[in-house]
Amino acid sequence: MIEFNLNSIQKYYGANKVLDDINFEVNTGEKIGIVGVNGTGKTTIFKIISGREGYDGGILSIKKGSVIGYIDQIPDYPKSYSVMDVLKTAFKELFSIKKEMQNLEEKMSAVKESELEKIMKRYSNLQIKFENNGGYEIEEKLNRICTGLRFSEEFKKRKFDTLSGGEKTTVILGKTLLQSPDVLLLDEPTNHLDIESIEWLESFLQDYKGTVLIISHDRYFLDKVVQKIIEIEGGKAHVYNGNYSYYIEEKERRLLAQMQAYKNQQKKIKAMEEAIKRFRDWGSRADNEDMFKKAKNMEKRIEKMDKIDKPILEKNKIKLDFSTDNRTGKEVIYIQGLKKKFKDKVILEDVDLLVLKKEKVGLLGKNGSGKSTLLKIILKEYSIDEGEIKIGPSIKIGYLEQEVTFEDEEHTVLQAFRHVAPMIEGKARNILAKFLFCGEDVFKKVKTLSGGERTRLKLCQLMHQDINTLILDEPTNHLDIDSKEILEKALLEYDGTIVFVSHDRYFINKIAERIVEIEDKKLVNYKGNYDYYKREKGKQHTFNKQDYRSEKRKKKKKLSDKNQKIRTHYNKKVSNLEKEIKEVEKLLKAKDNQMLQHATDYDKLQRLHKEKEQIQHKLDSLLEQWVELNEKMSKNKK
Repeated sequence: MIEFNLNSIQKYYGANKVLDDINFEVNTGEKIGIVGVNGTGKTTIFKIISGREGYDGGILSIKKGSVIGYIDQIPDYPKSYSVMDVLKTAFKELFSIKKEMQNLEEKMSAVKESELEKIMKRYSNLQIKFENNGGYEIEEKLNRICTGLRFSEEFKKRKFDTLSGGEKTTVILGKTLLQSPDVLLLDEPTNHLDIESIEWLESFLQDYKGTVLIISHDRYFLDKVVQKIIEIEGGKAHVYNGNYSYYIEEKERRLLAQMQAYKNQQKKIKAMEEAIKRFRDWGSRADNEDMFKKAKNMEKRIEKMDKIDKPILEKNKIKLDFSTDNRTGKEVIYIQGLKKKFKDKVILEDVDLLVLKKEKVGLLGKNGSGKSTLLKIILKEYSIDEGEIKIGPSIKIGYLEQEVTFEDEEHTVLQAFRHVAPMIEGKARNILAKFLFCGEDVFKKVKTLSGGERTRLKLCQLMHQDINTLILDEPTNHLDIDSKEILEKALLEYDGTIVFVSHDRYFINKIAERIVEIEDKKLVNYKGNYDYYKREKGKQHTFNKQDYRSEKRKKKKKLSDKNQKIRTHYNKKVSNLEKEIKEVEKLLKAKDNQMLQHATDYDKLQRLHKEKEQIQHKLDSLLEQWVELNEKMSKNKK
């Protein structure tokens, strides 16, 4: 079934035509990746589909009743709202239904028989709606999303208003996933996630029953999740029925075929134009009107011909070439016994690291594990509490931060570049053109640049500074796929040392020769790329499970007979209680169903309501016993 359809959609911003004749349809349950260089209109298409923006031509058809989930801005919430409060707003309607059901239950015991039937009918409708919309699965859904997006208990209690922009975006992503809309529109959903959360999101979206459209520059992510790619290029949509890897191969095949067809057509046009000249020449010499008619007919044939556009096989891309001063010692970065804490919270402890000349080291770890902190320590922006850190002699570091900043945001692009690399204006403009700052673009103020433009300008600055070591914090953020590939090529050819943080697995796999992971505040080394790291982690997981089972067996043997008997006693009681709780919960649900069946029998309903209250009291009592027993078990473990 078609979920929605875009037919000849056009969009202008002032006189600038962003979208020109966009055509594609999306079927229910499809997982689709939207790709294209920055600025081609991908986000604009999402805003049109979601109704956030209008369009200037064409037809948008959306299936009646289809609910679309899209994050385009962070909503405002009361300052008192915690992260968990915001997540629970996904179930606002269900909580409202639950509250009304509770109010109706209270009314049932006191209402007159003449009004009871009406109340029971309303209660029945609400209960069906509550169950059909997943009302009994709210806690399970919340736990799944919080676990997947790595929301700790501490994080869930934090005030939403105090979070960073990236943290807020991740929370709203969680809320959107909880709402389970018919159509999910996700714009760069992996930007603020660590690798574990990205892998969880991949699995979640693979199992998602609705339709998913994703704007992403994460090549691994697109390969894992989508079965169709729609590329936005030149204001038009080009559809590829496969994942990202298929799209790359198929696009190249199509371009080569189009180039061959273009050449064949041009050859044919040239032959026809030569024939036209001959017809006219013969007509003039022999004063033959028929020859002129033939020439005219052939001209019309050329005019009516569907012209094949000449494909652009080599697009206008940024050109990177990092220069290197290699007069350095063998040891670039030396760290031993490092400890770093903020107030009383220890971030890094007993850290040892040696980075050698020309190494390319990828630094991995969960969000908040201390990756950026370690980079700032190496850059001497943070002090250390214990240990030793040495930067080798003659080491000149160039730093690309996660959120790119410049010394003066009021500078133009040209001024900002010449500030770090003094040279005549003409030469500076030629260099900036290689980074796609052409014409009037060089007079844009730095403060008005997009994330991708800021990264390009910073890379341009770094390339024209006297450096031999690159420290990169999420260098692919805000870059489109073409720009990522050029950056990868330049870094592979770079003759200096690189230490970088990234959650882009494709980029890590291509650049890193060694992976260093922050785990439990310490560093763990893996002498290989990302694929090697994943294989080794897989082996560790298997070994850890085996070690855990072995350790568990040893601990069991060491337990004293007395403690073992106590624990066995408690375990048995807890197990029996849990069975009893399940049975009572079944009785409670059965009683609800009986109340619905006898909605018109006032006397029977009164009796059933009292019975339900007795069962509820019993359930509350059993739950209290269960909590008490678990507390005793915890004390016994200590």
